[in-house]
Amino acid sequence: MLCLGLLAIAAAVGLFGSGGLQRTVTEMLIRVVTVVGLYIFIGHSGVISFGHVAFMGVGAYGVAWTSMDPGIKQYVLTGLPAFLKHAALPWIPASLVSALLAALVALVVGSVILRLVGIAASIATFSLLAIFNVVYSNWDSVTAGTSSIVGIPTPVSLWEALSFACVAIVVAHLHAVSRHGLALRAVREEPVAARSCGVDAYWQLLVAFVLSAFVCGLSGALDAQFLGVVNPDAYYLGRTFICLAMLVVGGAASLSGAVTGVVTISLLIELLVKLEKGFAIGSLMLQAPNGTQEIVVGLAMIVTLICRPRGLVGLHEFGWRAAARRTRLGFHPTHRSA
Repeated sequence: MLCLGLLAIAAAVGLFGSGGLQRTVTEMLIRVVTVVGLYIFIGHSGVISFGHVAFMGVGAYGVAWTSMDPGIKQYVLTGLPAFLKHAALPWIPASLVSALLAALVALVVGSVILRLVGIAASIATFSLLAIFNVVYSNWDSVTAGTSSIVGIPTPVSLWEALSFACVAIVVAHLHAVSRHGLALRAVREEPVAARSCGVDAYWQLLVAFVLSAFVCGLSGALDAQFLGVVNPDAYYLGRTFICLAMLVVGGAASLSGAVTGVVTISLLIELLVKLEKGFAIGSLMLQAPNGTQEIVVGLAMIVTLICRPRGLVGLHEFGWRAAARRTRLGFHPTHRSA
């Protein structure tokens, strides 16, 4: 059902929309992949992660290392190992390899972070985000530092982004209805009872953490191959705030909520961008001040938390009634599951 909804949006924009609108919807579909990746871990574990955008950055840089023209890499990224300097993979294999790199990083750091309990786990994920930014901003020979890497092939457009958004949704759904998803939700709600029934909480958290990092890494690869440029600051606090706002507004406890939040906040951001650029009413020119976008999105997040703590969608799943019945355990980010 979610895939059909996104297909309807993409088809309408592809047939009748302008080039600018198509780029906007393509960006929205890439955000769907990112937020679905966040949902896989946050939605089932109840542990708020501030570090998943770092995995998006790992995927973005990974695709730059594996898909760029070797003639450019040998002058711009002089510190790359020889096998990467001469690599020029097609865009789909490059995207998958980059996502696997993000999953590998998540396996290493997650094996440490997920041993922490409570708010300490969330703080550790924020530290991961900061470490990523510092390392990638100063590793000049491999990441070009704070200078952007340009020249990345840009094969990703509307239909490619739609395809991977649907793949991410299917992966998230399969995890949600699998024994891993059910066990993790049991740990989230009643950790003592789950452990007494033989559920390994640490293992279930790690599986979700690595899978969500893979999906977020894939979204970073798509983002880099859509824009053709990567920069460490593009995968830092700003994107973290926006992606978490999308998840919270839509509803972190359901996959439908994650997708709905992306569509809702993307429409709001697009409207605010136009307001910041200014518009005319007769002879009167009106323009919203810079920063209006961040303020309004923040207010939308606060209002949602006050009026609908479980998000716009709550615990409902569009079209997947059986799955919805299995996931009606609620979402309470109490930080007790890590």
